[in-house]
Amino acid sequence: MTPVDIGEITARLTRRFGPSVAEWCARVPQQAAGAAARWDLVLGDVMPPGASSVVVACARGGVPLALKLSPDPVFLAEQASALRHFAPSGRVPAVVAEADGALLMEAVQPGTPADELPTPPSPRQWADLVRTLHAAPAPDHPWRSLRARCEEAYARIGRRLPEPSVADHISTETWTRAQHRCRALLDTQPQVLLHGDLHLGNVLDGGRTLVAIDPRPCVGDPCFDVVDYALAAAGHEGVPARATAVARAASLDPDRLHEWCRALAPMIAIAHLDHDAARTELLTLAR
Repeated sequence: MTPVDIGEITARLTRRFGPSVAEWCARVPQQAAGAAARWDLVLGDVMPPGASSVVVACARGGVPLALKLSPDPVFLAEQASALRHFAPSGRVPAVVAEADGALLMEAVQPGTPADELPTPPSPRQWADLVRTLHAAPAPDHPWRSLRARCEEAYARIGRRLPEPSVADHISTETWTRAQHRCRALLDTQPQVLLHGDLHLGNVLDGGRTLVAIDPRPCVGDPCFDVVDYALAAAGHEGVPARATAVARAASLDPDRLHEWCRALAPMIAIAHLDHDAARTELLTLAR
């Protein structure tokens, strides 16, 4: 295993889990070594960072795999369950093994994230991925609701509103309006098991098809799994054009998707404060 930057891991995971996660982060090399011994793995590089876990490239018998470690074993077990649920689609990595706080999966090849591809996935490609995932059998597990997922996200990200760099662009009024829009959509939502975190960084080039990783499963409106893709067009070809195209390709209601874009635009804008064109379009949508 290549050397691990404990400081970087700690800083990254502290944003989600708080300062108490530092003790867990310090044990990452030992945890990875323990998983390698348990599953006969050869460890490689630490893979691009995520918000709630550490992923290490590895192999067994020459077969490339990915080892995921998280300080939240309940979340990781739920993610493994979701991957198994979506497995018939062929659009998620297969679960190879799991233990408390550790998940071993097949590696996606070539594995380039969609947000790093020379050309982003087309609306039809994204719609095909979403339709295939949503065609999985009816949920047989007490998954949490999209309402709970959204409330947690607004509360967590909303804690940043007092930061000067955020407050300069996003008012409490704008944030509250977005929450009201979201609640109105949730009051009338259809029900399907969602990936729940389907942004371009969580979709990889699988060779012949796109492959989704890192689900945050919840039950709710199928539009939710295309809204991040639509909002990623801010400052480029424009959110309305992409939203309309992907909604039509996925047989979704374009007006409903546009309203989801307005509801989530301020949240996404916080990640684009330094990108004038994207930030301006997102906050115009929010207003």
